[in-house]
Amino acid sequence: MKTRDEAYSLLTEFTKSESLLKHALSVEAAMLHYAKLLGEDALLWGNTGLLHDFDYEMFPTPVPPDGHPYKGNTILAERGYPEILRDAIMGHAAYTGVARTTTLAKYLFACDELSGLVFASVLVRPDRSIMTLEPSSVKKKMKDKAFARGVSREDVKLGTEEIGRELEEHIANVISGMRVQAGPLGLLGLS
Repeated sequence: MKTRDEAYSLLTEFTKSESLLKHALSVEAAMLHYAKLLGEDALLWGNTGLLHDFDYEMFPTPVPPDGHPYKGNTILAERGYPEILRDAIMGHAAYTGVARTTTLAKYLFACDELSGLVFASVLVRPDRSIMTLEPSSVKKKMKDKAFARGVSREDVKLGTEEIGRELEEHIANVISGMRVQAGPLGLLGLS
């Protein structure tokens, strides 16, 4: 397995947008929380979260072989990333048709969209801090279709079902993971 530094270097080689970098860090944080909770390989789970969209900025169209995540899968294979990581990344994009058969793939899909909703929920709080964010606030925002329109509520619901958790518990876990990385994510609030 590649180190976290190697994965981060690959991410920043292809991704320059601050918002996409923060999204990658958010999903990484959520995946690391779940790896610890489930007794899974933290490096594998963290790198999967970190790299799931690394190719999106350069190859945004969902068309094989040169779109996201197809092109990324090829690059990851060329650079020696394991098949389990690559399959999970392919499965996080429902349009690829790659089934999410591993626990890793199911949790990546479950954490991807929800981490974006959690991040957006923090940004509209008066204190702009994830430390005071409650799952109930995220659930309320999830019902508002005009809020964070780019977040697929259907994917959040499906992902939560696939991992066999209640929505409020899953939101709490994603928030907990992201709190660990609140500083790098810029979610510590107003100073």
